[in-house]
Amino acid sequence: MRYITPRKAARGLGAAGPSTGTAQHWSMTVSSVALLILTPAFIFVVASALGLPHHAVFAYFSRPYPAIVTALFLIVGMLHYINGTRIMIDDYADHTERRVAILASQLFGWAVIAVVVYALARMALSPVVAPVAAVVVN
Repeated sequence: MRYITPRKAARGLGAAGPSTGTAQHWSMTVSSVALLILTPAFIFVVASALGLPHHAVFAYFSRPYPAIVTALFLIVGMLHYINGTRIMIDDYADHTERRVAILASQLFGWAVIAVVVYALARMALSPVVAPVAAVVVN
């Protein structure tokens, strides 16, 4: 017969255990500060690209500053989203619902990151082609 004290059963659980709310809190705090800095830069980048024709947008985002700011903003933002939804789901869902919801939110977050990085890489690495004038046949 094995006797386990309540203290021994609780070790590693709760606020003092490994990978607890403290790590999540710091992760959310760091990503919040990063977003606080990146948001105005991202707004400036997007505002500068508004109204440009298609080829000019490609040329604009093939430059390093707009591409890096956009990538950093969206990656940090989606990591903040993944951590935030994890905390919310842990608080309000149980058992199978929790696992499915966490998996869905993480898949969504990482899919958005992959799409953004792919799109920016494609714009940065594709040759800039001058716009083709439409030929009107009468």
